[in-house]
Amino acid sequence: MILVLNCGSSSLKYALVLAQGVQRRGTVEQIGEPDGPADHADALRSVADQLALHDPGLRAVGHRVVHGGTRFREPVLVDDDVVAAIRELVPLAPLHNPANLTGIEAARAERPDVPHVAVFDTAFHATLPDAAATYAIDASLARRHGVRRYGFHGTSHRYVAGRTAALLGRRLDELNLIVLHLGNGASATAIAGGRSVDTSMGLSPLEGLVMGTRCGDLDPAIPAHLHRLGGLSIEEIDDLLWHRSGLAGLCGENDMRAVLARREAGDPAASLAFDTYCHRIRRYVGAFHAVLGRLDAIAFTAGVGEHAATVRATSLAGLDTWGIVVDPERNAADDGRARLISSEAARVAVCVVPTDEEAAIADEVAALLPA
Repeated sequence: MILVLNCGSSSLKYALVLAQGVQRRGTVEQIGEPDGPADHADALRSVADQLALHDPGLRAVGHRVVHGGTRFREPVLVDDDVVAAIRELVPLAPLHNPANLTGIEAARAERPDVPHVAVFDTAFHATLPDAAATYAIDASLARRHGVRRYGFHGTSHRYVAGRTAALLGRRLDELNLIVLHLGNGASATAIAGGRSVDTSMGLSPLEGLVMGTRCGDLDPAIPAHLHRLGGLSIEEIDDLLWHRSGLAGLCGENDMRAVLARREAGDPAASLAFDTYCHRIRRYVGAFHAVLGRLDAIAFTAGVGEHAATVRATSLAGLDTWGIVVDPERNAADDGRARLISSEAARVAVCVVPTDEEAAIADEVAALLPA
């Protein structure tokens, strides 16, 4: 069995994965708060029995780490040097890597006898061509401060690409895909032959699609404009773009279900938020189709991608001349399984493919362990 841990600043998500799949999963919240565990070590101990943390059959612990920079292109066995390297990358992911490190250190202290493996969100995008990864700013400054496109949600994109190929009965290495991971965080990735060749998130998980509370693509002059004319500090602008933008900034709701309900009731702010969200997705589909040249399939995944039929239909509306046609009846059906939602006559397959990042991490951990 493999234990998968995903540590946030005040939460610990976990999954216990057996050979036949995920046996149990859950979340410990309010870590460090008055009514919750004191720290991540305390959180681990509080669910140790449920996690089989001290079970002799535990083979390894897999840890989600958000940012691997340019160093970590594959999962790695964790040792003190790896921990130090992840710590050096904190400036690139100040909201995520510290929490990931805390979880690694707590779990290693509890089970120093089993392998611990770090699986990086950025690793799948290490194959980006230089032209896709490079920002057009002063090159020496970019090198000095690690400014480039890294991309995120890589574990999900890799997993969904493989599942899409299986659904279509095709080899992954012969497919050109666009995967749309639409959750509270959202990203699009162009995948050619199983390799990421372009992706919407960049230096951080802020760029790209409209998200629950994040702005996505933004004119770089806007922060300076808000500072000069609005008097906002760097910290206030940072908080605005990460926590008070996206759907929440447009209509006060970060949950797409609430946005859809208000749109259905005729709320103009919710309608604009929805239209902006879908327009941005369509824009990326068009751009990534051009990058790939030939497009075989589009896969929707994550909470919104898997369950919001209206988002899928609206995002791809009007693309019939490109061979992208969503069948209304197939799109409306939601049985929780991977399925085709494109029409029989469509040249491009449109799919809904549930993601399972914990199972994907466990697979990558298992691949690194001795047989």
